[in-house]
Amino acid sequence: MAESGNIRPIGLTRALSKLGYCSRSQAAELVRAGRVRVNGAVRRSPKAPVHLDRDRLEVDGQLALARESVYLVMNKPRGLVTTASDEKGRETIYSLLDSANYSWLAPVGRLDKASEGLLVLTNDSEWGARLAAPESHLDKTYHVQIDRLADKVILGALLEGVEDRGECLRARSARLLRSGEKHCWLEIVLDEGRNRHIRRMLQTLGIGVLRLVRVAIGPLELGSLAKGATRALSRVEKHALDRVIQQPKPVTRGRRRATST
Repeated sequence: MAESGNIRPIGLTRALSKLGYCSRSQAAELVRAGRVRVNGAVRRSPKAPVHLDRDRLEVDGQLALARESVYLVMNKPRGLVTTASDEKGRETIYSLLDSANYSWLAPVGRLDKASEGLLVLTNDSEWGARLAAPESHLDKTYHVQIDRLADKVILGALLEGVEDRGECLRARSARLLRSGEKHCWLEIVLDEGRNRHIRRMLQTLGIGVLRLVRVAIGPLELGSLAKGATRALSRVEKHALDRVIQQPKPVTRGRRRATST
């Protein structure tokens, strides 16, 4: 279970997360409940120092061994919340997974209950944290159906940004995908992610969102994955994401792109 050469101690919750046993928040719950032992002694402090290369960690009397890293892609449907459990009793994304094998995977970032599309889940907490880190400014692409027809004024406003609750919300790029008689679909790309970023941005402009689908995270695309289905991240996809998050790019604050094709 050891990581040879790990000299500095790390917090107990981080240790369990680093082993791929569970997320840090789940580990904190286990520790506070007295279910975790270090070298035979119960530890109730989530920050208790641990050396992974020499300490013995147990959960419920079972040795906490390092798990193989798992990386999954999910096409999240509407109506599910992106959490392991919900205090309101709402159905979660884990209803789509084999609970015996994948209950310890954590989502990288979130999609709200009404949103759908590309979601990444992993037990590699440090990789997931890098992928979700704001400083990575990883482009996330969304297809958004709105309750009206868009024009250059709307597209320009998305790029210029709007103020909401003291935050400036803007898109990296925005373009018209297709239009009907009363509604249209936009492609909106964000390089920063704030809570309900797109919905708040459009609401401030008086625009309602009918559907919101994330179709890409950096070079990773949703593609033809069926709604509610999951698949393993391919080696090529994993390496492509690794290259992007290893070389964070600065946020573009200059002229942004709006098209109305």
